[in-house]
Amino acid sequence: MELNESFNKLVKILSGFINVVAIKLSDDVNEKLNELIEKEQSDVGKLVYEAVKKNLSLALERKAPLCQDTGVLEFFVKFGENFPYKSMLLKAIREGTVISTKNGFLRPNVVDPSTEKNSGDNTGPKIPWIEIEIEENSDYADVQLYLAGGGASRPGSARTLDPAEGWSGIAKYVIDVVSSYGPPACPPLMVVGVGIGATSEIAAMLSKKALLRKMGERNINPKIAKFEEFLEEELNNLGFGPQGLGGKTSIGEVHVEYAGRHPATLAVGVSTSCWALRKGWIRIMPDLSYEIYSHRGVKIEL
Repeated sequence: MELNESFNKLVKILSGFINVVAIKLSDDVNEKLNELIEKEQSDVGKLVYEAVKKNLSLALERKAPLCQDTGVLEFFVKFGENFPYKSMLLKAIREGTVISTKNGFLRPNVVDPSTEKNSGDNTGPKIPWIEIEIEENSDYADVQLYLAGGGASRPGSARTLDPAEGWSGIAKYVIDVVSSYGPPACPPLMVVGVGIGATSEIAAMLSKKALLRKMGERNINPKIAKFEEFLEEELNNLGFGPQGLGGKTSIGEVHVEYAGRHPATLAVGVSTSCWALRKGWIRIMPDLSYEIYSHRGVKIEL
C-alpha cells in the first residue's frame, strides 16, 4: 500500500472512530448507565433518566452527537515499537478531527487563549491533545479517545498535600471538589477519576487516565480498590443526584490511579465525567485493519 493511500485510510479510520465515540456510548458505560437507572428511586431522577434514554436513541437514529458539547479531543496512543505508521497516525488524528468537525460530528470548541479566536475545526496549539507511550515487542497501535466536555472538565482540580494528611486528606480533597463543583457538571458523574503521585501534574494526568478504565474494573491493588469503594459510597451519599436535582445516583464509579511519590509530597488530582462519558478504544494493525474494543460490532464506513 502506497504512503498516500495508507495516510488516507488512516484518516478515514480515525475520523470514523471519532464519529462513533461522539454518537454512541461505549458498551461498558451504557451498561453502567442502565445499572444507575435501575437504582434510582427519586421521581425527578427517573424523569431525567427517561430523557437520557430518549436522547441516546435519537442520537443513534439521526447519527448525531449525543451531547451538543462534543468537548476537546484527548488521545492516548500506545504504539507498538514495530508499528510502521507512527508519525503518519499522529497526522491522521489531526486531519480526522478536522473532517469530523466539518461533517458535523464535532462542535467547533477550540479557542486559542492568546487570541480568543475559535479555530473552527477543533485544532489549535497542542490540540487535539495526544499522550504517547511505546510498547515493546508489538506491531499495532492502541488509540484511546476521550471527548472532554466543558461542564464535566470544569471541576477538574489538582493539589499537592502535606504527606501527613494521608489517605483521609486525599478523601477530604476529593469529596470537597465533587461536592462543590459536581452538581452543575451534568451528573450522574459516570466516573470520578482520582490520581495520586509526586506532583500535581502527575496526579492530574493520572486522574484523567482513570476515566478511561473499563467500568466495573477495580484497581489491582486491594488497598486502592477498597479506597475506591469507600469514595463511591461517600460521594453517592452527597445526594445531588441526576442533573443535580436530588437522588440516589450521584456518581457511577470512582477510579483511582497512582504513581510513586516524593517523601515530602502527596499530590492528588480529580477529573470528572458527566453522565455522557464519551470514550473509545481502537486497535490498528500494521496492515491497517482495525478493531473497536469499546464499541463491539461497530464498523467504520471507509
